[in-house]
Amino acid sequence: MARDDTRRDAAERPEAESADAAPAQDEPIQEAKPVEEDNPAEQLRRLESQRDEYLALAQRVQADFDNFRRRTNASALESYDNGRASVIEQVLPVLDNLERAVASAQDDTTRAGVALVARQMSDMFDKWGVAVIDRPGEAFDPNLENAVMRAEPGEGTPGSVIQVLQKGYKLGSRVLRHAMVKVAAE
Repeated sequence: MARDDTRRDAAERPEAESADAAPAQDEPIQEAKPVEEDNPAEQLRRLESQRDEYLALAQRVQADFDNFRRRTNASALESYDNGRASVIEQVLPVLDNLERAVASAQDDTTRAGVALVARQMSDMFDKWGVAVIDRPGEAFDPNLENAVMRAEPGEGTPGSVIQVLQKGYKLGSRVLRHAMVKVAAE
């Protein structure tokens, strides 16, 4: 019985499928339209324009990258200089204490040993480009020195440094520590 139903369904099915698959007589058949191509001159102009856009974009990206690299290098150098300056500023009091120890040492052997260590530190600072601000007799410069004492009017040229109480130091053009000085009154 099942076989008979299958045969009958199969016999009815092709007629139904063929009716659905056939185009309706009322609908017109559409023909494929040919793709319109630009003329060669127009195509060339469009491609040249596109090439110019890509070239300009590549040049902008290259310039942005060069600027980024330049900023990164400058930032790295600045960070290095700031770190070096910070270390030097922390070591300066040690050098001051060594110089005081040399001045106050009573034993020649001790004085020579401490002076050797102080000289090594000074040489290290010289290699790093650290310059001493020690300008007695020159005109007072507030960019380099802090006036902490005033001398009597007759002690020296008015407005000049009479005595350096504590040396100052600078790294390149950057002042690490201002010199503490005594200035003649004006």
